[in-house]
Amino acid sequence: MNQPKLVAFYLPQFHPIPENDEWWGTGFTEWTNVVRGNPMYPGHLQPHVPGELGYYDLREDSIRATQAELARRFGIDAFCYYYYWFDGKRLLEQPLDAMLAGGAPDLPFCLCWANENWTRRWDGKDHEVLISQNHSNEDNLKIIRDLIRHFRDSRYLRIDGRPLMIVYRLDQLPDPQAMVQQWREECRQSGVGEIFLCAVRRLGMPDAKRYGFDALVDFPPHGFVAAELGRSMPSLHEKFTGRVFDYQDMAYESIRFESGVLPNFPAVMPSWDNTARKGLRAHIYHGSTPLRYRAWLAESIKRVSTDKALPQPIVFINAWNEWAEGCHLEPDAVYGHAWLDATRTARADSDADRRLWTEYGRNLPRLSVQDEIRLARAPLNMVLEEFRSIKRHDIKPTTIERLIAALRRRIETWPYVRRAILPIARRLGLAD
Repeated sequence: MNQPKLVAFYLPQFHPIPENDEWWGTGFTEWTNVVRGNPMYPGHLQPHVPGELGYYDLREDSIRATQAELARRFGIDAFCYYYYWFDGKRLLEQPLDAMLAGGAPDLPFCLCWANENWTRRWDGKDHEVLISQNHSNEDNLKIIRDLIRHFRDSRYLRIDGRPLMIVYRLDQLPDPQAMVQQWREECRQSGVGEIFLCAVRRLGMPDAKRYGFDALVDFPPHGFVAAELGRSMPSLHEKFTGRVFDYQDMAYESIRFESGVLPNFPAVMPSWDNTARKGLRAHIYHGSTPLRYRAWLAESIKRVSTDKALPQPIVFINAWNEWAEGCHLEPDAVYGHAWLDATRTARADSDADRRLWTEYGRNLPRLSVQDEIRLARAPLNMVLEEFRSIKRHDIKPTTIERLIAALRRRIETWPYVRRAILPIARRLGLAD
């Protein structure tokens, strides 16, 4: 089997566009949200401040070239760009178009169609639509014809010679089967041939195999249930109405997850915290560290190396640069290159018999920032040796919180029950 590939989701939001100027104010980019982050409890890392790349503008070729150099140096094989299409209108397309025209980054890539309406979700007005999808047979043909020019690029990521394309929200398509048939037929007629079509796996989603998809792609934290830490968090902001989850429980659920009828590419996340976007309504995955991420990634690499159902071993990472969701591999002002160091060392860890996860699982201690930075790039045997004398632990879910999470996981396997109780759970603050 081929060497496992690591593919990082990539957000092209970091440059101004007229639409964002109109909706959010002149000069708005994702950085506008990032700098607004405020901590919700002692030790909560907010805001996330970029490191050596600074508050960049993705229209600059030099920035995209530096991103590619960093990715290659630390073991990222490709970027998966979010592709924004709204009934013939594209948004945030400038970095992609510049790359296709011969600019940076010179790195393999694929696309993920972010096929959601854009709303004012960030400021609490979820139902105020800024720009909407308008799915139709005509639109299906328009979008695949635009995608084909990307598929023809020599850098485009392929599986058994087939361009890899991901659809973010299968449940938002009114007739997925018709779209899939149109896309496949158009690709054949254009000379591209067969495409490898994936859907992001989410809780309660339709059966992707039924509609003609080839595989699923994980996208944590979506698609998993993690135990909540609730009000056990020390000195939590008194007006906080969001939710705090256990990062290590998320990793545990991902590692133990078993694929269903379709091949399922796993994914990991270095961290997740959308406080910069949602403020007091944020979702925070507490306890993420470079070493805990390293442990999760190593297990995922090990899994795809032996999963015979996968046509090619690929692990996705959410994400390269989701700064406003506290989810990035790019260097930051606190951890520096530690997330990237952990990415590179996880590859070597995956071949070892004794690994961080096999030794500690979700009880892997949380270290000081300085120790995390130092050990993120250290050989595995050195890390395991140092951990023998470390007794530091982090906040853990209570027994009740674990039982509630277990019940929620069971309910997710009963679609009719899930639909019946979801409105009640939302009123109780147990679901969104």
